Amino acid sequence: MKTLQSTLVLMALASSSAVFASTDFDTLDVDGSGTISQAEASVDADLLALFPELDVDGDDELSKEEFSEY
Repeated sequence: MKTLQSTLVLMALASSSAVFASTDFDTLDVDGSGTISQAEASVDADLLALFPELDVDGDDELSKEEFSEY
């Protein structure tokens, strides 16, 4: 039983990692505004950490051009 639970946990982690790995601009732009806010970027810890660096114009949003540097 413990092996089955461990297997299921590993499968869940692998599938959730795959979702985040395949995240693209349009997926992150949940509200369809054409930009990614910090709140929208928060689902990807790496993107959120780089957000200030990527936000070249300092408007607290990432344009497609800014996101392409990610």
